[in-house]
Amino acid sequence: MTAGSRGDVAPYTGLGHGLTRAGHEVTVVTHDRFGPMVRAAGVAFHAVPVDPRAELASQAGRRLHRARNSAGKLARLLAMVRPLVGELAQALLTAAEGSELLLLNGAVAPLGQVIAEGLGVPSAGVYLQPLAPTRQFAPPVIGAGSWGGPANRFAAVAVNAGLDLVFAGACRTLRAQLGLPHRRPRTQRSRLDRADWPVLHGFSPHVLPRPADWRPGLEVTGYWWPHEAPGAQLPGAVREFLDAGPAPVFVGLGSATVPDPEALSATVVRALRSAGLRGVIQRGWSGLDADGDDMLVIDDVPHGLLFPRMAAVVHHAGAGTTAAGLRAGVPAVPVPVQFDAAFWARRLTTLGVAPRAIPLRTLTADALATALRQATTEPRHSRQARALADLLRAEDGVQPVRRTVERLTSGESPPRLPRGGERHAP
Repeated sequence: MTAGSRGDVAPYTGLGHGLTRAGHEVTVVTHDRFGPMVRAAGVAFHAVPVDPRAELASQAGRRLHRARNSAGKLARLLAMVRPLVGELAQALLTAAEGSELLLLNGAVAPLGQVIAEGLGVPSAGVYLQPLAPTRQFAPPVIGAGSWGGPANRFAAVAVNAGLDLVFAGACRTLRAQLGLPHRRPRTQRSRLDRADWPVLHGFSPHVLPRPADWRPGLEVTGYWWPHEAPGAQLPGAVREFLDAGPAPVFVGLGSATVPDPEALSATVVRALRSAGLRGVIQRGWSGLDADGDDMLVIDDVPHGLLFPRMAAVVHHAGAGTTAAGLRAGVPAVPVPVQFDAAFWARRLTTLGVAPRAIPLRTLTADALATALRQATTEPRHSRQARALADLLRAEDGVQPVRRTVERLTSGESPPRLPRGGERHAP
């Protein structure tokens, strides 16, 4: 079960495909617009309401751009989605009926945990970003750097408390509907933490090591790569463009939206030409565009096929696109837009894969051109990117999830919290 943008769904096509190959029956439960992508992975699909792209294009969605920082954007996003949570909760409950196990993205975990308890089935988290408090870094979703150990933990507790408030009403309704005793969200979260409720994180420990102060049950598995059909190829127009000259630079902001797509597109094209580079521009949800023989505009093209042919990738530093660039072994220039993007952008620069990050609000043609020259001409960035890609390709992020699924459904260990009681005794 997951909700959000394309990046919140695509990794589960690979995870679901891998679990299916291991003999499990898997259904991905998410927004209707992602149904074709899920079904193409050979995984069953169940649609839930809300079109995330339409919500971002709404008046409330456009107000996100006026927030001064990621913390402000997060507050506005939570206010925007709160009225939608009740409808989503009922759809998730319908989808869960008949299931033996629920795997929950962090965006829907509070709802899924109540549903699992009410249906008497085990559940586990399959998160794409770290949400648990730690002294090592501030909560990624607010885009801040480290404030120091105690402050980092306190900030994460505060963020999780804010998330609980968004789901409180829907969870209260679900608990009554399922015959469960009333429980405050904070109490529910504490109870699950004490029970070492399992959460598997779909990123690599080579990119972000597991924090030493995390409780038991929180694990880092390696990436879950979006499924690609065997023998898949790039579209003919893309192959022709790539073969017609030197390796270009990819520019795309994925599912992020921007207030002035035309001005941003012009800035990007000026930067590429100033750096003497060809460009592959992905329209994405921002509606980027370009013209000229040295620029190719594309829609959705699998990053796993496209990125290895690039000289560098300029992206919004979402978790999924960051992972795809690392897997391709090419340098990056992150342009963080919102939420956890600044966190992953800092990881790229710390790892030496990117020369610097340029937040969207400070992006200029000169700054981007300078960063592109560094990314494409300084050997250390390419060297670091290739070395990290070798490590990522050796990982199997699906296997730890498969082991957890089989453990939780076999009864080998306490797989669930009983209705209204405490955890099973060992």
